[in-house]
Amino acid sequence: MKGQFVTDAGNVNINLDVIARYAGMCAVECFGIVGMAAVSMRDGLARLLKKESLSKGIDVSVKDGELCFDFHVIVSYGVSIATVAENLMQNVKYKIEQFTGMKVGAVNVYVEGVRVID
Repeated sequence: MKGQFVTDAGNVNINLDVIARYAGMCAVECFGIVGMAAVSMRDGLARLLKKESLSKGIDVSVKDGELCFDFHVIVSYGVSIATVAENLMQNVKYKIEQFTGMKVGAVNVYVEGVRVID
């Protein structure tokens, strides 16, 4: 599936994997986000993904011409989860809309774990 929008010169199609990778880079820039998480279906445990696998913790879809995101994240211990999630939502929405030219409909954040950072 692709993100698509129409310009005066023609159509632009963006692969959703490209959008997910960029969204992952935007997410880890946010204060309090340790990284993306992968949840094991077998045992229900979350593990921190390496920087090369950022897009695996993000689900991107297109609904009614708008991009929708589900982020599975691990946050730093001692931060306000609500504040970190709100910051992530606003940052991703702004940067993705600037990057793609498409409207972002929803940014959902699922906190899968907490880590102590030195």
